[in-house]
Amino acid sequence: MSGPAMDFDTLRQAMGDNYEQPEGPARNARAEQLLAEAEKLDIPLAVIEALGHQLKVYNYSSEKDKMFVPFARLLRLWDEHPEDFDEYEIHSLHWVFKWLSAGMLDQPHIPLASIEKWLGEMEYRYRLAGHSERAVRGAEFSVAAHLGDMERAERAHAAWLAADRDSMADCHACELHSQGWWRAERDADTEALELWRPVLEGEHSCAHEPHTVLASSLVPLLRLGRLEEARAHHLRGLRLVRAMESMRAAYADHVEFCALSGNEARALELLAERPAYFTDSGDPRSKLDFMAVTALVMDRLTGLGLGGRTVPGPAGRAWTAAELAVHAREQALSLAARFDARNGTSYVSGRARARMDRRPLVDRLPLGVRSARHVPTATAATASDPDARPGSVPSPDRTPRPGNDGPEPATGPDLPALLAEARRLSQSRDPDAVAAWATVARAAEGLELEVRDRAEIADHAAMERGPEGIGLFHEAAELYDAAGDPGEALAARARAAYVLALVGGSEEALEAVTELHEKALALFADGGTGVSQTASVLVGRARILVHRVQEGGDADGSGPGRPDAADADGVRAAEAAVRELLALAEPHVADVRMASRAAEAQAMLGELAAHSGDAAAAAELLGRAAEAFVAAGLPSFAVEYESRLAGIARHLGDAQGAERAARAALEHGGPRLEPMGQAQLHLQLAEILGETEQDAAAAEHALEAAHWADEAGQGPTLGAWARHQLGGFLLRQGRWAEAAEILESALPDLTGDMHGDGAIVQTRWWLGDCLTELGEHRAAAENWLRAADIARHWPEQRDHATLAHLAAEALGRAGLPAESERAYSRAGDLWRELGNVHAVVRSLRARAWASLRTGAGLDAARELMAEAVRECEEGVRALSGTGSVEDPQGPVALRLVSELGHTHRQFGDLVARSVTDDTQEGVARGLFGEALGHVTRAVSVFAPLGDEALDARTGAELAAGWLEADLLRPAAAAARARGVLAAYAGASEGDGAAGARCAEAENMLRMMEERGKE
Repeated sequence: MSGPAMDFDTLRQAMGDNYEQPEGPARNARAEQLLAEAEKLDIPLAVIEALGHQLKVYNYSSEKDKMFVPFARLLRLWDEHPEDFDEYEIHSLHWVFKWLSAGMLDQPHIPLASIEKWLGEMEYRYRLAGHSERAVRGAEFSVAAHLGDMERAERAHAAWLAADRDSMADCHACELHSQGWWRAERDADTEALELWRPVLEGEHSCAHEPHTVLASSLVPLLRLGRLEEARAHHLRGLRLVRAMESMRAAYADHVEFCALSGNEARALELLAERPAYFTDSGDPRSKLDFMAVTALVMDRLTGLGLGGRTVPGPAGRAWTAAELAVHAREQALSLAARFDARNGTSYVSGRARARMDRRPLVDRLPLGVRSARHVPTATAATASDPDARPGSVPSPDRTPRPGNDGPEPATGPDLPALLAEARRLSQSRDPDAVAAWATVARAAEGLELEVRDRAEIADHAAMERGPEGIGLFHEAAELYDAAGDPGEALAARARAAYVLALVGGSEEALEAVTELHEKALALFADGGTGVSQTASVLVGRARILVHRVQEGGDADGSGPGRPDAADADGVRAAEAAVRELLALAEPHVADVRMASRAAEAQAMLGELAAHSGDAAAAAELLGRAAEAFVAAGLPSFAVEYESRLAGIARHLGDAQGAERAARAALEHGGPRLEPMGQAQLHLQLAEILGETEQDAAAAEHALEAAHWADEAGQGPTLGAWARHQLGGFLLRQGRWAEAAEILESALPDLTGDMHGDGAIVQTRWWLGDCLTELGEHRAAAENWLRAADIARHWPEQRDHATLAHLAAEALGRAGLPAESERAYSRAGDLWRELGNVHAVVRSLRARAWASLRTGAGLDAARELMAEAVRECEEGVRALSGTGSVEDPQGPVALRLVSELGHTHRQFGDLVARSVTDDTQEGVARGLFGEALGHVTRAVSVFAPLGDEALDARTGAELAAGWLEADLLRPAAAAARARGVLAAYAGASEGDGAAGARCAEAENMLRMMEERGKE
């Protein structure tokens, strides 16, 4: 049962409110209801406006096919009763002709002849109304471009640009989008982007721009190799179109971008976000676009061997990538065929096929947002080393497994050649040595081998098996003994002892290696083994002793260590063992194996110095070690120590040294670093660069860190932290939309246990900042309030208070005064506990304004303002030491006096603004008089503060002048205006504040003089 009919004003308000709702069927249905309400009023203009409203919401929705009926009715009303249309509706009627032209093209059931006839009708009516032909030629260009009639399209394009712009021309932003799109279609990507530049830079915008320009720019930017811009446009543009149902074609551009840039997982996430796009049929052309890029994504996944993966698709059944690839292609080609049948060409089908068959333009373009990996990556090379540091590679006796560029298994049983190559790589400490020995092992399966060969195979197999390798090391040692090489047997047993120490058997390991050490030295002295084998035993013993020191203490080199007596004994024993190794190795550094031992000895001395709290010595020694590894031709072994050096340099305040070491670690690790190492090193460098405010470079490395963390399967842990950092760096550059996308992506994975509550609060704080800049005030408030709920449990409450205050401001901007008032009250209580009088006062003033807006009444608002005045006065008295507001002492008290002046000024403004058109004259005069008293008090408070408060004082004088005018006191108002002009006598006209105040004062004088003549 329907309620009472609306009046016209209520109807207009309802249509305005409905237009502000999200695009979609609900908004469309409401427009239909409002048309029915309009028809009850018996007011022709009401029906005209309701039809226009219906047209707008249909046009910006998935139900564009519904536009034609209300427009036909609207046009008939115009033809029959043009006098019923006001100026705005006449303009709107002619404006909508352009929507209908595009709408007809989008509907393949509308014959081409009808479209051409409509163009003629549009041209006739525009000419009759006195409009330029610019919009008509633009519509003709769209038709010709859709048909693939390039000659006609070029002629229409030229005529479009040559015609005068008038009130029917599309806005600059929309025109530039179409012009740039055409240049991109004609393979002129650079020209397209130059045309789009004013839209991208914010010079021109509208309700749907830069949304579509950002989407259209993605593929051209990829083709030009401008990848950073492409990534930024994706993050920024997707945020704009995500909630707009009518932007399916632009959304499809973002999905396509992901498929062409190595971000197939991201493409799947986007498809899953908009399930209705698979089936909405009101706009067939955008559905064709969407299904074509869906086919592109699914073909890409199938090509990667993921055809059996479950993917999002049309509702009603489960889809695999291979199945959806077939379905989406069929749907796209079926729609294209309908357009071609209507157009009498094959152009649309050709474009659809070309789009579906596009190949990736970039192998890998990290986006920064969280994303699942499609395929598993190799286990990190350092995974078997429990003591590995960020960015490290294994020590020289445990060479890293390579990535995809390691030796391939032999295609034939050329075992002698494989053995020779493996031994060559081992001798040169090449990181591919372990993989080479694995190849030997595979080639030797089922063959009889020499004992020495079997020993080396077992030894190298043990090097990458972690704890499981201990037994293999002992097996290798027995084989070495059997082969007559007792020195290598001792070395293998020393390697086993070191692994045992790493897994918690330090005491047993030390006992074993001590015996091995004595035997090795005796054997070496008798000439029974070489320096390399002896060094292997010595390095094993040194490593175990250093590990025991690090295992037993908390000092990490980031601050002064406090070793106890037992720890000091351990340090001395370890240092002696390391120096023994160094003394043995240094005379033989021409041999790369011994050079690596000497370099590692320097590194271990550095670690011991760090443990003891001597960061400067640690930095010097680690630097020497890294340089020695590089000089020996083993840069990958320097990575661990360069990363460590970067951390110590940060602690020492050596920003340049930290950056240099971190960059060296990345360079020396190169492609051999596994994904986790890449992630850790990039993140380390990002944080170093961020500390020196190199935000753009820091963002690049945080982006890489997030990508590699995802590749390593650590997206929810290290990846989330990298995204947190990336969002902060983007925010510091003012890249609000990109930062918001990244921070929102980080939040689901950030946890108090893993990342700390501080990281969650900071992320939401930053996100609130971004959303405020983007005008999303309600969402900003939500994030700040959620952060405040975490911070409320912290011992120090300043962050809690600040967040509550920020949330209150955002709620006010979002048009939620009651919620804002509550948040200000919460913040004010916290500021009072913290003793921050300024913040208490500002909270009270804000609550007063919110109270006025909520309908709580002027009395409640007055009380809050009065309380703010009292807080200021009491604070000044407490700070001045004189007990007087009039005689403040000290800068803090002076600042609070200024706050008092602003409070009186706002008190006056609040009272004055409570006067409405409905306020009785006598009541209004009383309120204006009250307001004048407060503003006059503000002037007197600002006056003693001198030049620093000049602008505030003159602003209050002018406010008082206008109140004098409201009270019909032109002479008093003029006197105040002259006082302001006198205050700025001699000031430069170019001075912004002075110029604005003087201009207002002169305007006031003129108005008062005119009143005086009346």
